[in-house]
Amino acid sequence: MPINRCAIYVRKSTEHGLDMEFNSLQNQEESCKAYIASQTFNGWQYYKTYSDAAISGGTMERPALKQMLDDMAHGLVNTVVVYKVDRLSRSILDFHNMMKYFEKYGANFVSITQSFDTSNSMGKLTLNMLLSFAQFEREVASERVRDKIRASKAKGIWVGGNPRLGYDIINKKLIINKSEAEQVKILFEKYLELQSVVELVRFARENNIHNKQWTTKKGVVRGGAEFYQQTLHNLLRDEVYIGNMVCKSGGTSVKGEHAAIIEKDLFNRVQMALNRNGNHKGNRYAGSPNLLTGKLFDIDGTKFTNQQTRKSGQPIKYYYSKPGFYIPSLSVDEIAMNTIIDFLNSDMQKLPPDITLMLKRVNVQSLPYTQKREFIKTIVDKVVYSDNKLTFYLKLSNDLKQFMCDDFINESTNQMDYIVNGDTIIIEQLFILSKYNKSNEYNCGKSGAISITDNNHLIVRTFARAFKYRELYEKNSDYKSIARAENVSESSVYRHLKLAYMNPHTINDIMSGKLQCSVDKLFNLPNML
Repeated sequence: MPINRCAIYVRKSTEHGLDMEFNSLQNQEESCKAYIASQTFNGWQYYKTYSDAAISGGTMERPALKQMLDDMAHGLVNTVVVYKVDRLSRSILDFHNMMKYFEKYGANFVSITQSFDTSNSMGKLTLNMLLSFAQFEREVASERVRDKIRASKAKGIWVGGNPRLGYDIINKKLIINKSEAEQVKILFEKYLELQSVVELVRFARENNIHNKQWTTKKGVVRGGAEFYQQTLHNLLRDEVYIGNMVCKSGGTSVKGEHAAIIEKDLFNRVQMALNRNGNHKGNRYAGSPNLLTGKLFDIDGTKFTNQQTRKSGQPIKYYYSKPGFYIPSLSVDEIAMNTIIDFLNSDMQKLPPDITLMLKRVNVQSLPYTQKREFIKTIVDKVVYSDNKLTFYLKLSNDLKQFMCDDFINESTNQMDYIVNGDTIIIEQLFILSKYNKSNEYNCGKSGAISITDNNHLIVRTFARAFKYRELYEKNSDYKSIARAENVSESSVYRHLKLAYMNPHTINDIMSGKLQCSVDKLFNLPNML
């Protein structure tokens, strides 16, 4: 009788409970060994246990799993035994790839608590159904964690993360560090005196005031770097210092359990100074060509300021209003310019004839950029950002005669929705925030914020590529060869294949516009079959 060499694969998603005398991994292993022993009469023989601790089943990046598959390729493993099917994988596509791999090397798969035979169609259907529920369970668990974090922050509870300068984390709570707290107070007070973040950075370095330094549970020293303009700006904006806890995803701020370091009056005066000095002549971003500088506000009335980073030596400009939230100015300015052009090309039937005539004589597309910017500054009173929407408030009482052309008349009479309120016109413009940058092949030169129309074009192109990869994959079942043939990364092929196997109803909702999302959000939608 031929020997059937059996490998046991065990996995646990978190570290919780691994330090117990008898943990989940050991339980899985003993149960599988007992099952192998019961099949000795069939020539089954225990070979080795492969164990992945604290690694999710939603990824293939698992050391023990890779080693087991490599041993299988070398003929060392004939059968893989697991406690439950979701121990091997919680992803339908990953599991499908592994089953193909098992077939290639003549290996079998057994789940000791779920009896099925993968040699027939009904067994394969049962296996996919079980795996669908496993993937669903993983996604629901992730949602529960995110909901718990939001709920905890809503109650003012510290939920983790890097500690702030001025606080130590003791028993999962923020406790004031007196010496660091004095440094924080000095920074707030000094900013009111200097009125410049750049000068405050210089002051912090001269007085040896650095970012928070702490030691992790594993004994690794983190932090302690010098302040830069952005990190210091984040510190001055942080509501943690007035005793609040901010939930970025919900956009809420509530009273926290920790004590405040900064008086609310001092904090508010610093915020007013930051807003006032965001485009001050002394600011290094003064004279920025951004169209909406000084005109863009968030829903709470906070003015967006100009920020800048560098990538590959090239400056990248942003509008910034609160820590962790940036809007790329180049693409937002493009949306603003297109909105104004669309308005000038509209029929303007709701406006008085003299105002209409004045606007129709503005040939904004032929103006030099500096004059375009000046025109936007003149006609736009303010722009309010709220949840992927820009609301433009145009002031028609301002003098626009300097931009009129005697030999030009715009005869376009397109339809456009807007509201007239006295001498103010209100236009709402929806758009999509995307993390993709200019170099991304799906972005068509857009960066970060794109119109709904451009976004829909990207969605169509992405699905077209996904179904192309699916057709190639179903011919040869090898996504690596697709990556080589298409000259893209394997991860890109993998992500597109997940889209191609998405629920058809969800695909229809996206393609019809019923479900609106950006390309990066599209790749993170649940892959439910």
